[in-house]
Amino acid sequence: MTEQLIITPSSVDDVVEAIGRAGRDGLGITVVAGGHGLWSHRPDDGMRIELSAMSDIRIDGTTVSVGGGATWGAVAERLGREGLAISSGDTASVGVGGLTLGGGIGWMTRLRGLAADQLIGAQVVTADGEVVETSATQHPDLFWALRGGGGNFGVVTRFDFAAHRLPSIVHAEYTGAVEPAALLRAMRDAMRDAPRELTVTYMDVPPMDPSAPAGASLVAVWAGDDEHRLREALAAVHDVEGVTARITTPAYRDILAEMPPADPDQQSPGFVGGNGLFAQLDDELIDRLVAFRAAHPSSVVFMRSLGGAFGAVPQESTAFPGRDATWFIMAGGFDVPGLLDDAGRDAIAADWAAMQEGSLAEYGNFVSVDEPQRVPGMFTSAAHARLREVKARWDPRNLFRRNHNIV
Repeated sequence: MTEQLIITPSSVDDVVEAIGRAGRDGLGITVVAGGHGLWSHRPDDGMRIELSAMSDIRIDGTTVSVGGGATWGAVAERLGREGLAISSGDTASVGVGGLTLGGGIGWMTRLRGLAADQLIGAQVVTADGEVVETSATQHPDLFWALRGGGGNFGVVTRFDFAAHRLPSIVHAEYTGAVEPAALLRAMRDAMRDAPRELTVTYMDVPPMDPSAPAGASLVAVWAGDDEHRLREALAAVHDVEGVTARITTPAYRDILAEMPPADPDQQSPGFVGGNGLFAQLDDELIDRLVAFRAAHPSSVVFMRSLGGAFGAVPQESTAFPGRDATWFIMAGGFDVPGLLDDAGRDAIAADWAAMQEGSLAEYGNFVSVDEPQRVPGMFTSAAHARLREVKARWDPRNLFRRNHNIV
């Protein structure tokens, strides 16, 4: 195995040169912004293009141009000074590029849609070294594919977003010795007709991380300053026995999680399970999630509300699947030595597979294994067929293959 070639461009011309070299040498390309992706730091042969030096943020009214190497924490910090925001992921160090190209479920998805839905243009260096500007009217097939199709089509050196005014938010945490099923049902019922300004995340985690409270909890974000409306919308959650509410009004940047840098000498635990976009959260699914968490001590359940602006985007308008979904759900177990054996892994995988059968699609940004057979399940069948056509046009040699690859 040869050593991986690492390129750190500081200009578009540097990116053009790197892609040309990869093409001549037959190297598959990994593009790194925040570095959270599955392929970001693998030691295998190929080329890794690290875009961190290309991270400028420029604001013109409510149009925001972001370099391909920027992270969401930096973007939120810069926009916050202008009273602006873009619905992003929930972690400061995540790269704008990877999250947006994969869709981008975040704290204001119900109000503004995915990060990809706020994208209005991009600069892309293609597999043949051409620098193209793309939008709904310029190379619209490429623009369509960038919004949810992943990093299959080129190196995006600049993202143009339509930002929105957001002078403040309300942030609520609901914790305590609560019965998970009761909290889930209250959350589900509250979100059925909730205003678009409200997004919630549910977690039920084991006592493994000192920074995260064990057990079931709920976090809510109201995009605006109206604490009364948040309390009103989540009245059913406030009424759950044992729940304690903590409500604050932080800056949007301050609710993005800070993840410690990975220790290169410490192998991260594996994860057995998966995720799905679900049209409904019915009582049967709630009961199965609660039973799953109870049966597997190393398991975690994570959920985020969808609907609203996310569901108002026509399915065919972007490559992202599951626009009819109202919940994103991830469930699985940490593969920690001493906690899981082969029988335990098989049981978790089987329990999750049974639940996942009811999902509309899988969200590629949360798939942490390289299993090509899963890629079609990350799209509708029509979108996957169209993505293959776009791939054949823009990257026929499949230079950009170190991703959830569209072949």
